[in-house]
Amino acid sequence: MALRVALIGYGTGGAVFHAPLISSVPDLRLAAVVTGDPGRREEVARRYPDAKVLDSADRLWEVSDGYDLVVVAAPNRQHVPLARTALTCELAVVVDKPVAASVADARSLAALSAVRGAPVVPFHNRRWDGDFRTVRRLVADGALGEVRRFESRFERWRPEVKAGWKESDDPRDAGGILFDLGSHLIDQAVALFGRPVQVYAELDARREGARAADDAFVALTHADGVRSHLWMSATASQLGPRFRVMGSRAAYSVHGLDGQEGALRAGLTPKDPGWGMTPPEAHGLLGTPGEERPEPTDNGAYQDFYGGVARALRAGAPPPVDLADAITGLEIIEAALVSARESRTVSL
Repeated sequence: MALRVALIGYGTGGAVFHAPLISSVPDLRLAAVVTGDPGRREEVARRYPDAKVLDSADRLWEVSDGYDLVVVAAPNRQHVPLARTALTCELAVVVDKPVAASVADARSLAALSAVRGAPVVPFHNRRWDGDFRTVRRLVADGALGEVRRFESRFERWRPEVKAGWKESDDPRDAGGILFDLGSHLIDQAVALFGRPVQVYAELDARREGARAADDAFVALTHADGVRSHLWMSATASQLGPRFRVMGSRAAYSVHGLDGQEGALRAGLTPKDPGWGMTPPEAHGLLGTPGEERPEPTDNGAYQDFYGGVARALRAGAPPPVDLADAITGLEIIEAALVSARESRTVSL
């Protein structure tokens, strides 16, 4: 019998990412969706007719023994309270990024997870981007030699501020681009090179009316000397390379974004032919000046995150993303906030 999954939240995260990815994994079944929005409730009933539609999480906790996994895709300030309740019911939890608005809250989840014997798995799906998987392979294979600098960008051109909690400067909302796109970039750097020893950051609110940072640069110095330079912006009127990784023997660079998010927004799922494939014209370049060649991009595979969750619950395999890595990411974010505020490098 497939594991029964209850999804809390059916905004962009729940509707575009979690629900279709959960439904694409044979060992998981989307059993319930919690949303109070009438239009979203109708969409869930239409797209996932076998799933119960609940108007509040309270109704979910009343029958918690009917589920094996809870996925929290609600606004950021609700992540920790909902995850705590799920753990109290001894249910495993997947929590969208950022897991929490503070390191202290994330550590409290880790402590409760240990007591209840139920895992908390951060949804850092960008580890399964095709371009990042390519970078990870090239680093592991030694194709670049000794990596010296890792450059990574999530840049967008969104000059107008849109109302919503993501633009909030209330710390409880974990709004702003550092918590949003920065969570992904920082997690990828940690996955590649481990916990950094120093953090430097520049944060700005560039758009008229912006209250939270919408343009940021974060520099990490890792223990082995690798430097990660991370850019995130909603005000980029011209986009830089997604990745540029500089090594002692060669470099790799690639432009554009992994196509899985766009495919999900278009209504496709990992069950569709050609899922996660990058066309040859979008492949990156590997080599040195005058000796560069196209490097095929590995297939993207967001569904593998949830496949890993199923294996962790079924067979006790390690979770696809460790909560400790998410806590490290939040430590870096908090250090970046201090660095930008005080104009100094912060040691971890």
